[in-house]
Amino acid sequence: MMNSEIMQIFAAFIGSFGFAILYNIRGKKLAFAALGGFLSWSLFLILEFMIESEPIRYFIVSATTTLYSEIMARVLKTPTTTFITTALIPLIPGGSLYYTMANAFEGNLESFLINGIITLKLAMALALGVVVVTALVKLIYAWNNKKNNKRLDKNL
Repeated sequence: MMNSEIMQIFAAFIGSFGFAILYNIRGKKLAFAALGGFLSWSLFLILEFMIESEPIRYFIVSATTTLYSEIMARVLKTPTTTFITTALIPLIPGGSLYYTMANAFEGNLESFLINGIITLKLAMALALGVVVVTALVKLIYAWNNKKNNKRLDKNL
């Protein structure tokens, strides 16, 4: 791993840590929220060598980060959003959005549209990763609760 990647991962951790403080996360939850940002950016950098499509990488990292957040929420008895919001901070497509807006203000319509579509793809991939994993987790919990309720009914 190169020095630039190590610095990026460190910056992702610090950025997530800062947002966790902004969101009034305290104690060990603060450390695990910042760790989520560290893990999400680390996975993004690792997948860069394996998957060429940036939106697919965003989806995979977003889904994995959401799964991490769901697990940590259960372990630490905290809402899932505590971890999702801080862990996804490093993935926000800020550079792409900046270039989209810069081209819009400069009147460069072609570059504006190209960068705008890229930004939308990345944002949709992030959202889709969160939605898919959250829905699957809710389905699994509903299925388990239904199964457990049937057992209780048989025992009565």
